Amino acid sequence: MKKMMLGILWVCAGVLLAQSGSQQNAFTPDQITWGPPPPFVAPGAKLAVLEGNPMASSGDYTIRLKMPAGYKIAPHWHPIRENVTVISGSFKVGMGDKFDEAKMMTFPAGSFAYLDPDMHHYAMAVGGETIVQIHGMSPVKFNYVNPSDDPSKK
Repeated sequence: MKKMMLGILWVCAGVLLAQSGSQQNAFTPDQITWGPPPPFVAPGAKLAVLEGNPMASSGDYTIRLKMPAGYKIAPHWHPIRENVTVISGSFKVGMGDKFDEAKMMTFPAGSFAYLDPDMHHYAMAVGGETIVQIHGMSPVKFNYVNPSDDPSKK
């Protein structure tokens, strides 16, 4: 009976692998393709889409944002929950409508946080290059607290 179950599991695993086709669904760091961020994110960062389409009307997505030291993200909020994992470097996050570095918490590599819809927050990369992974439900929308902070309007 155990051999039969193990055989069924191997067949299922093979079918799943065969169905994956040419779409890549696993990445090592050197296989990640980085490009410019969308216009609503300040220039200077790089973005990689690992899974899904963050701009689609629905569906899951996973992206990574690579930021140089000192890179800032102005106060903003999202209409859908955002899940953030710090992959490397350190990421400072503050809550509220005004960027105040003194009120920010530092999250080192390995940290995880989620931000519920409508939570006003801001962020900054510190201590060298920082990479964060963000995942959630599409579409990704940035709503800047101060509309003049929106890089797409400059």
